[in-house]
Amino acid sequence: MWWSEPRLARRPVLALAGLGLLAGCGFRLRGATSLPFRSLRLGFDPLSPMGQELRRQLAAVPDLRLVDDPRQAEAVFEVLEDGFQRGVGSRTSAGQIRELTLQLRLRFRLRRSDGELWLDETQLSLNQAMSYNETASLAKESEEAQLLRSMREDIAAQVIRRLAALQR
Repeated sequence: MWWSEPRLARRPVLALAGLGLLAGCGFRLRGATSLPFRSLRLGFDPLSPMGQELRRQLAAVPDLRLVDDPRQAEAVFEVLEDGFQRGVGSRTSAGQIRELTLQLRLRFRLRRSDGELWLDETQLSLNQAMSYNETASLAKESEEAQLLRSMREDIAAQVIRRLAALQR
């Protein structure tokens, strides 16, 4: 019989023990984000890739309305700097580029509708090193675009977590 086999009888016990440990460590899915305001005006340039990514992620927040008029917003997200910089990380002995460094920066602050500062000036910055080869420049352009997209997603998620941590 299967329950008389000690090895098989231990599996359900080990599975339950594993679930108990996972529950005991405080693990919990993130769940829906809740922000302390219902309407927000984003101060990005309409063509800003960072602004577009933040809008995309904020669209998933329940009960949040993005508005264009600051007078209709409970909170105003002021963009102080939205920048991207590409630099040479290293070169070969022949002077060819071996590595590029990508840097994405976002500096912002948040104000209440009455003009009071809700979140002081905050800067988020991500750096990413990327190998480079001139013979595969087209593939490297595609890789760079993918890295930048991933970096923007990360910064937007960090912004949302900071906004969710604010008190009313």
